[in-house]
Amino acid sequence: MAPANHKYRTVFISDIHLGTRGCQAELLLDFIRTAEFDTLYLVGDIIDGWKLRNGWYWPQAHNDVVQKILRLARKGVEVIYVPGNHDEAARDFIGHRFGDVQVARDAIHVTADGRRFLVTHGDEFDGVLRHARWLAFVGDWSYRTLLTLNTVFNRARRRLGFGYWSLSAYLKLRVKNAVQFIEDYESAVAEEARRRGVDGVICGHIHKAEIRRFGDILYINDGDWVESCTAVAEREDGELIILDWSREFRQRGGVTAVHRLESEPRFAA
Repeated sequence: MAPANHKYRTVFISDIHLGTRGCQAELLLDFIRTAEFDTLYLVGDIIDGWKLRNGWYWPQAHNDVVQKILRLARKGVEVIYVPGNHDEAARDFIGHRFGDVQVARDAIHVTADGRRFLVTHGDEFDGVLRHARWLAFVGDWSYRTLLTLNTVFNRARRRLGFGYWSLSAYLKLRVKNAVQFIEDYESAVAEEARRRGVDGVICGHIHKAEIRRFGDILYINDGDWVESCTAVAEREDGELIILDWSREFRQRGGVTAVHRLESEPRFAA
């Protein structure tokens, strides 16, 4: 039984990137085992097909994540899988089910308080992917290289007694073009929600957990399980919140395991 403060109506997770060394599968397993929910949305980039095409990496923890999700579905949790760009092969199966997991292009989620949210991975609103797909692959390689450097940097920080600090996240928030990309992406996704006549949007793709308003539209991004280890949860009254599971894990005394995870190269959108 989950602790009272970890019982939710709905959970939204994305950008797990199973099949990469950066995937924090152990923390995700801890979240799934600790939390309790009726509905689970997998909001894209669950398995990283881009990386697996270039080399196989599939440790037991990644297999455990898949098995755990399938087990939840068999036990009655409604699981809706909305594929992203890294697992786009699954889009060939939209409208079908993998066991008890429903595959959908996108979805409309109705919260307990009656609000309607578009659920989409969001890659179709990424201008780079739409207009220069080759550049997205170059950016993907560059980002993984940056995260490898990030690992070396954080090893040095730990020797000096400092905690983990994400160089990639820092650059995303400081580099002008990256900041503008995020702003453009969020605006485009919010505009699509407005066009569809819903109250808001829940998405992933850019690995930046966020809840903010664009006029009458509530924009929500559930982050990732590579760097931030975040999810979006709907409480029983319909309130939507961001869960920071890395922080939660540390508060429960999981510092050693987190340090071990941080020693691996991390990968992002």
